[in-house]
Amino acid sequence: MKPFVACLAALVLLSSTTAPADDLLADTEAWRARRYESLKRPDGYLSFIGSGLVAEGESRVGSASDSDIVLPKGPAHLGTLTLKPDGSLHFVSAPEGGGHIGGKPFDAIALKTQLDENGPTRIDFDTAWFYVVRTGDMVGWRLRDTASPLRLAFDGIPHFPVDPGWRIQARWEPFDPPRTLEYLTVLGTPDSGTVSGQTVFERGDETFTLWPMDTDDGSLFFVFADRTSGKTTYGGGRFLYADPPRDGHVVLDFNRAYNPPCALNGHVVCPTAPPENRLKLLVDAGERAPVKQ
Repeated sequence: MKPFVACLAALVLLSSTTAPADDLLADTEAWRARRYESLKRPDGYLSFIGSGLVAEGESRVGSASDSDIVLPKGPAHLGTLTLKPDGSLHFVSAPEGGGHIGGKPFDAIALKTQLDENGPTRIDFDTAWFYVVRTGDMVGWRLRDTASPLRLAFDGIPHFPVDPGWRIQARWEPFDPPRTLEYLTVLGTPDSGTVSGQTVFERGDETFTLWPMDTDDGSLFFVFADRTSGKTTYGGGRFLYADPPRDGHVVLDFNRAYNPPCALNGHVVCPTAPPENRLKLLVDAGERAPVKQ
């Protein structure tokens, strides 16, 4: 880790605050509006109403209490889900299940997860739909509902005032070769991502680093925690995206730090901040902890 020399640090900090405040405010408000609209979509994170793990073998699926997978709404018996030892998934519809795929009833089908081409397979009923996901060696089930109370009641997320001082031009230090960033999900399960470099910035007299995970489109994805975490912001940390490095620098706009979906809906699994990204710094910018509905 190489700290900034004093003169470079001063220039970087100055350049991070020279964007017109009115433009930054308008851009941030437009970004928030797009984010909230995305959350409110019928297939947004707020539509989840049920989730769980799928055990190997046969599992009866339905809202009846004697089901192996008890749905919070829907037909008493939707069907039977089978997870085979080879990891394949098969679903047989119950005679009275009423589920359909692509608008058509079905008898039996091999289920795809989100990792398969054209997956996951969606079994619709009423205003809801059931599907399966794969995370590492685990298989889980999810239930979404366009009439989710959480979705219908959502009216935004509290946030800190927009502050030009939290739009920071950080230095980019590439890793050769790339490194692996290990972290835990909210379930306590381990996962990892590839990191091609680190961002370095200064606040006051201290130097801080953040490790972003690489993404398919070249943008940088950060999961970080700070001294607001668990107090005024979500305890597991917040997310932040940044454009790819340019001329050896990355713009970190903490005004766009946002809550992970698991902070909004307990049926979503997401990463928590790894040790490398736990800042000994109070980042009073971006989204605050959401208000519980």
